[in-house]
Order: sequence, then C-alpha cells, then structure tokens
Amino acid sequence: MIRVSLGGVIACCLALSSAAQTSSKLLAVAQTGTPADSADPGPMAKQVRAEFLHAWNAYKQYAWGHDELKPLSRQPHDWYGVSLYMTPVDALDTMILMGLKSEADEARELIAQNLSFDQDIEVKNFEITIRLLGGLLSSYQLTGDRRLLGLAEDLGNRLLPAFNSRTGMPYVYVNLKTGKTHGAESNPAEIGTLLVEFGTLSKLTGKPVFYDKAKNALVQLYSRRSKLGLVGSAINVETGQWIDTTSHISTGIDSYYEYLLKASILFNDRDCERMWKTSIEAANRYLADAGQGGLWYGQVDMNTGKRTATRYGALDAFFPALLARSGDLERARRLEESSYKVWTMFGVEPEEIDYSNFKIIHSGYVLRPEIAESAYYLYFYTRDPRYKEMASTFLGSLVRYCKTEAAYASLRKVESKEKEDRMESFFLAETLKYLYLTFAPRETLDLNKVVFNTEAHPITKTW
Repeated sequence: MIRVSLGGVIACCLALSSAAQTSSKLLAVAQTGTPADSADPGPMAKQVRAEFLHAWNAYKQYAWGHDELKPLSRQPHDWYGVSLYMTPVDALDTMILMGLKSEADEARELIAQNLSFDQDIEVKNFEITIRLLGGLLSSYQLTGDRRLLGLAEDLGNRLLPAFNSRTGMPYVYVNLKTGKTHGAESNPAEIGTLLVEFGTLSKLTGKPVFYDKAKNALVQLYSRRSKLGLVGSAINVETGQWIDTTSHISTGIDSYYEYLLKASILFNDRDCERMWKTSIEAANRYLADAGQGGLWYGQVDMNTGKRTATRYGALDAFFPALLARSGDLERARRLEESSYKVWTMFGVEPEEIDYSNFKIIHSGYVLRPEIAESAYYLYFYTRDPRYKEMASTFLGSLVRYCKTEAAYASLRKVESKEKEDRMESFFLAETLKYLYLTFAPRETLDLNKVVFNTEAHPITKTW
C-alpha cells in the first residue's frame, strides 16, 4: 500500500554522514570561491567558465534585475510583466560550483534584497517550482544564507493552492497573491515533477504539507497508469480522465520518470522506488525501439502499446542520464550514441526528428542541456573519454553557432543556423553547468551524493 503522509518522520530524520560531507564540500565552494580540494579545473573547464561569464556579464549589462536577457536586441525580458529574477536564481548555484565567488555574492544579494513573490501574477506552477524553488533551495544549501530558505518557503506556500483540485493533482497556473488557480488540462511532467523541490522544502522547514501534497499528486497520477504501466500525454486534474493517451519520454512526460527515481534516492522513499521500477520496465518494454542503427524511444498508445510515431528530440536526450543514474549503463550508452548522431548530423540538434528517416520535424534549438547532461552522467559513471569528446563537440558547436556579441542565442533553424532573440535561464543553470562538471575535477561534485532537480539544481541530504 502506498502511504503519502510523512507524519512525524521529518522531525526525526538524521543526516547521513556521506551526505553531510558532500554538503560541507559544496559549502566550501560557496565560501572560498574555489572547488573543495582547490584542484585546477583544467583548460576545458576554464573555457566553459569563460563562456558562462560572457553570457552572465551581458545579462548584467543589459538586463540586470530582470528575468532574462534577449541577446540579439540586448533588451530585458520578464515572464509575467514583473521580474522574479529568473536568471540570477537559476544561475546562482552554477556560479558557486564554478568558483565565481564575487559574481555569486553579488547575485545572492540582488536576490535576497529584491526578490518578492507578493505579486498579483498568474504563474506556471511547474516552471516556477523547478527554476525558482529548486534554485533557492540549492543555493541555500550551498551558502547557508537563510534569506534564501525564507524566500523558498514563502514561494512554496504561495504555490500550495495549485494542489486544490478534486484529485490532488495540481492545476497548471496559480496566482501568487490570491491563490486563484486554473488550467485543469495538464500532463505527467507538470504533475509529477514537484516532489524533489517540495519534499526538500519539507525536510528543511520541518513542515510535512509540502511533501505530502507533491507526493499525493505523483501517486494520483501513477494510479491512473494503464494496464501496461504507461501514462499518457494529457490528463484532466479535476476528473482524472486521460485526454491524450499517447505515451513517450518526451516533453510533457519526460521528468515524471526522472522524479520517480530521484525522489526514491533523495528521500529513501520506497513507494517512489516501486513506482520507478514498474514504470521504467514498461518504458523499456513498449517505448524502446532498437532500429535505424541505434536505440531510440518512440511513441505508443498507453493502452495497447501500439507504435504511433517514431519521434525523438532534444528533450528526450535526458534519458541516458536517467538510465545511467539507475545503473543501466548499457542502454544509456546506446541511447546517448543515438542522440549524438542527431547532433553531429545537423551540427546542432534540432528540437525533434523522425528517427525512421532522420527528417526534421521541429528545427529550432533553444540552447537545451539534456544531451550534455547525459554525457556528464555517463562520463562520471564510466570515465570513458568518449563522453568528454562529446562534450567538446557540444561546446564547440555552441561557440560557433550560438555565441553573440552579447551572450548566447537560440537557433530558429539548425539547418541555416539562423539565430533567435532568446536565451533561456536554463542555459546558465543547466547547459553550461553540465559541460563544466564534465571537464572539472571529479571532486568538484560527487554525483553519487547529490540529486539534481530537473533544472540541474543540486540537492543534498543535509537533513
């Protein structure tokens, strides 16, 4: 039987010694501005750090205090009309891990002194959770600055009304001031990618409500899986009925799988462990497609298992990392080779292709991190230089095709390499972080003792 409530467990949780050591090492990075063992990061890691500074300094010059920088027009952009300091919050732990102490201190003060969630704005629960709540919690663990934890708790409280549906699965949107919600049509990713952040908030504040709400949402979703063990692409959170029965590992479902595994690791949650095992078995059985010279994960109907499409994209490239973290290195290696084949075929990976004929379906590239994430995980677990070579290719392509005089720009079309006036905060939070960690000394961060949320914010068991 799956149990949702933590009850009094939080109060009696003891920190594991290995986790405490990891936390102290990461805190040492925050305090000294250098990796824990003061090892030279090496030339490639230094280059990644230089590219980070190129983007960060452009943000400071043209968009300081705003959510994002538009790199071509050199104008600021705020998601909801007022700034929630998206880029500084998202990028802060990257600066800390890179040893950029002055930049990190400046960003932390900007956030602590100016960020307010007391705003009459309607935000997307999923995006705000993974970027801002995750970023604040991670940076609090790295710095010990309780102002960041206070902001995280305030944000968590303002997001809680999203869970007030009949099923307990969250609405898509919530107003930060009024708590008003809307958006009953959601998907597994937005429903199931909350427990790492909300669970960590519970652990750090001693308030079970955050864990309980997020875990209940995950359980409610899992309980509606098909007889094959698969979930679909869209579900109504009020009725619990599936709207789209297409199953895959791509956008709209992807991080649902990720958080089943990561919550089981981070919180020693046996329910999540059981849900992960049955879910990955179903995915490997029905979604995996060994053809076209590699391993792919395509689309099937969740109820019948019948193949409905052969699409694979930039977001799907997170899956080798997840497989590697679970210990399935054989599948992880094969799937990363398929992802790399797509990247090298076009010079930069397109958003989505049909792997049966390698025709592009969606041709943009928005500086996504997933393929670099998987290369990092595989290098960490195998020490195979093949994955450093891949990371070098990714970095070279970014510099060649996406670098501008001010920061980095997305590509509208990978065929022509036409740039788009967009630099998402995850480029600094994820893409450059994973590339840096691939080249940096192994002791910079121990992947066995850290769980990254889906926005690459490292969380450790400090409780």
